[in-house]
Amino acid sequence: MIDRRTLLAGLTAGAAATLARPAAAQSWKSAYPELVFAVVPAENASGVNDRWTPFVTYLSKQLGTKVTLRVANDYAAVIEGQRAGNIHIGYYGPASFARALLTGVKTSAFIIDVNSDGTKGYYSVFYVKSDTPYKNVQDLKGKNLGLVDPNSTSGYNMPLFTLNKDGINAEKFFGKVVVTGSHENAVLALWQGTVDVAANWWNAPNDSNLTRMLDKGMVKRADGKPATVEDFRIVQTSSMIINSPTAYLDSLPADLKGAIKTAFLEAPKNDKAAFDRLSDGKNRPWEPIDNAAYDDTIKLIQFVDRLRKTNS
Repeated sequence: MIDRRTLLAGLTAGAAATLARPAAAQSWKSAYPELVFAVVPAENASGVNDRWTPFVTYLSKQLGTKVTLRVANDYAAVIEGQRAGNIHIGYYGPASFARALLTGVKTSAFIIDVNSDGTKGYYSVFYVKSDTPYKNVQDLKGKNLGLVDPNSTSGYNMPLFTLNKDGINAEKFFGKVVVTGSHENAVLALWQGTVDVAANWWNAPNDSNLTRMLDKGMVKRADGKPATVEDFRIVQTSSMIINSPTAYLDSLPADLKGAIKTAFLEAPKNDKAAFDRLSDGKNRPWEPIDNAAYDDTIKLIQFVDRLRKTNS
């Protein structure tokens, strides 16, 4: 039987719990009047801004606190920003996230990108121009190779791993290895003839850094007409790479981390336009992930580190 005393105690406890919840939320909002969300430079700064600004606007509204988008100059900037505590949320590439963990950054992956077919991986490919005679990597001995950034998975670490697996030492096999800084720069270096082959990321025939650049008219032929996928040829494809994670600092309050994770997971429902813009409408909703999923990526970058030391 529930008597008056029991009922009053229950109501009092319920009221206290109700009051406690906003107070807890308010406590982290006062401690974090601004959250910084940084994104690795998979494309040029204006492209990253255009892609991510609507989502960051949604995130600010959903969390009830200001979220500032920071476009990193390079992959290492996100790592070091989180190490310093200046970046609360970071959108990483797999290798840059693995590097963060390997070097002691206290950060935790909480979601992973999901492809349109439900898979959670992508590939590193080697592109050449289709009007060149190169049909495979062996045809490119003595030619110039374009890589992206030492902390890029598909643009640096996986290409070197793939070449090594085939018995190719990049520094000795190619005439020159050029680090271009971004995936877009690697494609442009190939198109302009600075390099003869370039590494890049690829999800599917209609979803790659190359197709996104072509859709934006960033690659043009000599006559001014836009280039097409037929102007490029893939001469090698890597094994699958786990998709990119988004990670928050371990030091954030648990309720704030919970709010951030919920905002991301519910974004496709709450602001579909902002979510779709991130992948040109090609990705499925994010799914939860943890750091253990990137153990193999840590092994990959450790291998490449040893390889670089051997060549230096």
